[in-house]
Amino acid sequence: MKPAHPHRFGQVALLGRPNVGKSTLLNSLVGSPLSIVSPKPQTTRHRILGIVTLDGAQIAFLDTPGLHLGGKRAINRQLNRVARQVPDEADVLVHVVAAPRWTDEDEEVWQLVSRHRAPRLLAINKIDRFPDKSALLPFVAGITATRDYAGVHYLRANRGDGNEALLRDIVAHLPEGGPRYEDDELTDRSERFLAAEMIREQLMLRLDAELPYATSVEIERFEQEGGLARIAAAIWVEREGQKGIVVGNGGERLKAIGSAARRRMESLFGTRVFLELWVKVRENWSDDEAALRQFGYGD
Repeated sequence: MKPAHPHRFGQVALLGRPNVGKSTLLNSLVGSPLSIVSPKPQTTRHRILGIVTLDGAQIAFLDTPGLHLGGKRAINRQLNRVARQVPDEADVLVHVVAAPRWTDEDEEVWQLVSRHRAPRLLAINKIDRFPDKSALLPFVAGITATRDYAGVHYLRANRGDGNEALLRDIVAHLPEGGPRYEDDELTDRSERFLAAEMIREQLMLRLDAELPYATSVEIERFEQEGGLARIAAAIWVEREGQKGIVVGNGGERLKAIGSAARRRMESLFGTRVFLELWVKVRENWSDDEAALRQFGYGD
């Protein structure tokens, strides 16, 4: 006899232009800082899976790089490839936009999601910009007048406002199916990958202008010794002159980056961490397909 409320499982893609809060939303939904966050656009460079297990349902969220126009380097092409491929894997598409703007890049995301048959939900994030929420109605009416969404949700992702209603709507659109992950699993990414991302997060937060985009992180050693993780990582830059900026006067900036990243790792991994960092140069790595593969951008 079939149960009255069959279990549901599905993959849900979080899609949007850069800097609309997709990673903040993922972390808020999962309840753990899996996807790195900074005020700078194009912080996310990889497909990040975050697992939410509920009574009667399990959701595998897919955070994606922001789909952006105009990038001409190999890394820009790679990030757009990831963003365009993920909807093919998803059972539900969540299009995240930041109130009160609808840009050409938002329209590009809509053109992408509209080609898929999966249910589409519109998530209006950053609604705290509007003390009077009725002011949002004309903005949303303009979006939905000619675009077909199965539901509209209003979010303040950094506070979790609107999450419960969004989850209920997602579950209602998921196919039936048993869970694919253990109840305590949060992601399919390794600690090695997460360590590299936490170092890169500090680079995004502590470096100015275009320099964060000229950096990448490669974990060269990750060894667990009882309650201690020994991690050695290389920070790659594109020019010799950038190396000194990352290191800072007397190595102060590199030390601050390492200390902050180590604390984040210890909190997430639940173990002590000994972290060593070096800065290395690989000319124009962001426009080098072989370098991108070495640094894990094809994963």
